Amino acid sequence: MSPRSQPADPVTGSDPPAVQFDGIGVVRDEAVLLLEATGSVDSGGILAVTGPNGAGKTTLLCTVAGILEPTSGQVRVNGRVPDDRDRAFRRSLAALIGPPQTARDLTIAEHLQFIAATWGARAGQAREKAGELLAELDIAQLGSRYPHELSSGQTQLASIALTLARPFDVLVLDEPEQRLDPDRLGLVIAALQRRTHEGAALMIASHSPRLVDELATDVLEIDW
Repeated sequence: MSPRSQPADPVTGSDPPAVQFDGIGVVRDEAVLLLEATGSVDSGGILAVTGPNGAGKTTLLCTVAGILEPTSGQVRVNGRVPDDRDRAFRRSLAALIGPPQTARDLTIAEHLQFIAATWGARAGQAREKAGELLAELDIAQLGSRYPHELSSGQTQLASIALTLARPFDVLVLDEPEQRLDPDRLGLVIAALQRRTHEGAALMIASHSPRLVDELATDVLEIDW
């Protein structure tokens, strides 16, 4: 999960940000979804995006994840223009924006194994990865359950596990604190800190003061 090497800045000699966006704006059907936003996050850093509902936090994450094309400005992720249909780009970025797609007839453990295998893990490695993620988020007891058998809080933890099951250099999360009690939120915060210690760059939209205070190395506040 270590970041892909990029050329150093010829002026400063430092590595460029893992994510950089300048003057990003999004307009759809004459409605302004996001006013101009500018920011960046380095490898090993966490940018928290805050602001009221409807200010454009999710829209900004969607442009970084390659789901939406900005109307103005530019975005670069590890030097690439975001494109969700580009496998190389998808290999570098994992995102949890809205509920992940799941299959009704696969257990949570089977989902995790499938995702790991999709990105090249062998069967044994995929099983080991699934077990590690279930243990890390303290949901080992949910491994044999199906998605429709989970509570809302359990679904959120399973969704985070599914996002972490694949490789990435950049992780984008939209309100990962949703429906989590304080203890479970603490587990998620610890899991995300581990990813930054491994070199990943994180960009998180959040309404949780605790999550922002404990995780963010930088904060971008968006308003109407």
